[in-house]
Amino acid sequence: MRRKIWWGAVLGAAAGAAIVWLSNQRQPRRAGRVRLPGLSGKVEVLRDRWGVPHIYAQSLWDLFYALGYVQAQDRLWQMDFYRRMATGSMAEIVGEAALPIDRLVRRVGFHRAASQEWDSLDDESRRLLDAYSSGINAYLATGPLPLECLILRYRPKPWQSLDSLAIARFIAWSLSGNWDQELVRIWTIERFGPEVMRQLEPSYPPGRPVVVPPGETSKGLSLDLSSEYEAAKAYWPPMSNNWVVAGTKTATGKPLLANDPHLPLALPPIWYEVHMEAPGLRVYGVCLPGLPAIIIGHNDRIAWGVTAAMADQDDLFLEELDSQDPSRYRSAEGWARGEVVREEIRVRGRKEPVVEEVLITRHGPIITPAIPGEERPLALQTVCARGDIPFARAILGLMCASSWEEFRQALSHWPAPALNFIYADVDGNIGYQLAGKVPRRRQGHGLVPAQGWTGQHEWDGFVPFDELPSAFNPPQGWLASANNQVAPEGYPHFLSLIYADSPRIERIVQMLSEKKRLSISDFQAMQNDLLSLPGRELARHLLSLSTTDPWCRRAQSFLKAWDGTLAADSVAATIVEVTFAHLVQRALEEKLGAWADFFLGKPIHPLRQGLAFFIGAASWLLRLMKECPDWFRDASWEQVVEEAWREAIAFLRQRLGDDMSRWQWGRLHSLTLRHPLGAVPALGFFFNRGPFPLGGDMNTVAQAAFIPYLGYEVNSFAVSWRMIVDLSDFNRSLGVHPGGQWEQPWSRHYADQLRLWLRGEYHPLLWDREEVQRHLESKLVLEP
Repeated sequence: MRRKIWWGAVLGAAAGAAIVWLSNQRQPRRAGRVRLPGLSGKVEVLRDRWGVPHIYAQSLWDLFYALGYVQAQDRLWQMDFYRRMATGSMAEIVGEAALPIDRLVRRVGFHRAASQEWDSLDDESRRLLDAYSSGINAYLATGPLPLECLILRYRPKPWQSLDSLAIARFIAWSLSGNWDQELVRIWTIERFGPEVMRQLEPSYPPGRPVVVPPGETSKGLSLDLSSEYEAAKAYWPPMSNNWVVAGTKTATGKPLLANDPHLPLALPPIWYEVHMEAPGLRVYGVCLPGLPAIIIGHNDRIAWGVTAAMADQDDLFLEELDSQDPSRYRSAEGWARGEVVREEIRVRGRKEPVVEEVLITRHGPIITPAIPGEERPLALQTVCARGDIPFARAILGLMCASSWEEFRQALSHWPAPALNFIYADVDGNIGYQLAGKVPRRRQGHGLVPAQGWTGQHEWDGFVPFDELPSAFNPPQGWLASANNQVAPEGYPHFLSLIYADSPRIERIVQMLSEKKRLSISDFQAMQNDLLSLPGRELARHLLSLSTTDPWCRRAQSFLKAWDGTLAADSVAATIVEVTFAHLVQRALEEKLGAWADFFLGKPIHPLRQGLAFFIGAASWLLRLMKECPDWFRDASWEQVVEEAWREAIAFLRQRLGDDMSRWQWGRLHSLTLRHPLGAVPALGFFFNRGPFPLGGDMNTVAQAAFIPYLGYEVNSFAVSWRMIVDLSDFNRSLGVHPGGQWEQPWSRHYADQLRLWLRGEYHPLLWDREEVQRHLESKLVLEP
């Protein structure tokens, strides 16, 4: 046995060494000169010490061509991964495991919408997308394949401009889609009744901060929601923070802008950092691999950042199909014939493709054959799969905007996801604009599937852009959003009933108001803030209990000196967070039993992470304790709180041992950055990084969310990119993401920024060429 173990270790080490050697041998050429067909002039690519490419071209065609080439050098496999996710072709390389994802994606039809969009796209957008695709294909023709392609034994297909359009739609849907929320909501109502569902869904607390102050939006009538089940705010897409401060409140006299989007973390990171310059365009920021556009960043005149606006851009419709002819469905005008599309999905290991016959109704495709547990024919209407709504025009136009008016003009074409854009410019102006196609519904608010044959729930176009919430140079001198309620009371259009809990925005407002003048270092401290307002309140509840349990009394000694900061080395943080999770579970199970798992993060489909009720449960629970004394049939809140506390302590003793002084939050709440291939046991050590102890939770500004159904690790949303832009001097701007620029494991830029990110540090966003030269690591010249 020992001999077998020894030989297994030797073989494992040898295999690991071989993979490392192979990875190092297959590095793209990032220095010297390379001739590429299709270029019209010389392009210089200067990479700095963090692996960030600074691309200098003589024309926009060459700039976007070089972006495609350089992105492919650094992230080709990730780009192909996104393309396969967006087009429903993952099973072709990984087999049966990806088939449920492919079936749903093919039904939604991002590739079909991309093709329709291409036919109506303006010439300039087409030209730049083609340039980008040409650059990717130039690398595919000459560069080494990524290691992942060798392991999976396939070669990526040539890139098409349609692929980028499909990726844009898929990612937008991933960040905004809420069809699964509608399903769980209706399932819960059918099982337990609407009153239970109403009790379970948190509402945005009255009197808490909104993004746009009263008086800044267009005036109109108050919304009448009396006929609608309106308390639906329990679930939301990935979170973010952003804020901007006018020069009257900064140390430099010019605006400062901060943004940190919260997304699931992985390796390679979701963001790709790049600096691009050509006549007519000079821009720095982060883009999504596979897309030739900077989503968050600045140019030489303006800066911008985004958070999810929470607007509902998806609806499910229950269709009635003709039993004699399933291609027909009932409409308000009578029977209508849908379009039937045949989708062939190639699956690795199968000789014949899997065929999906997709019926497309006036509302969209029937998706429920790909949804476990639901047999009713439900059609999905989503902005993200509407081919008549262009995506490319807004993304490309945003980078070129040089004023508030041009910024808003570009955003008027922004389709999805609906985002809170903050703005600052070198002239000292600041602003906010909600952008996205927000449906105007004839009736209802899209909280549950609607009857598709009545005609009463149709979309009548979208809220006009000029009537979406907007603010410019507000009197208080700052603007901020954290997925909280956007518009004040009295705003005339329905946007959403789904908003994030208020602790993050409350804490941001506190910090913005503490000083008369704010600096970059203040912004850094804000982005890394770990104070939990609801955690502090729950700690007060625990301290008020007259417990006789010796373990609870000992825990109280840690809570007495705690200020509410969820630091990785805090014992009090661990006690509060685990008690909170047990208490929420008890409160949910009282009404739902085992069904509570869906509210604690159990996903209904492999493509969805799981409903994030828990991320907004803090205010819900604290309010429940005050307003619903009879929530539990056989116990008081005081009894249940102490029982949950004891359960939490028993869990911690089993998990971390009996020495309470060693119950640091970071021992339980850790971060492991995983690569898609890192799930293979033999490859995890090679592709993954971690675990690392991490502070925070879903209610801290420095978000590091966990979903109890999956454990206490950082298994949900966390900070995917931190950016601070100084409009007085762009060279003073800062950024960092949790990973690195390159996807090649064991390369020097695979995860080098992770160390900075974990310490709450940043690297400079080098703007002037002289600054780039000072930090130069390599220079690549691309020539025709």
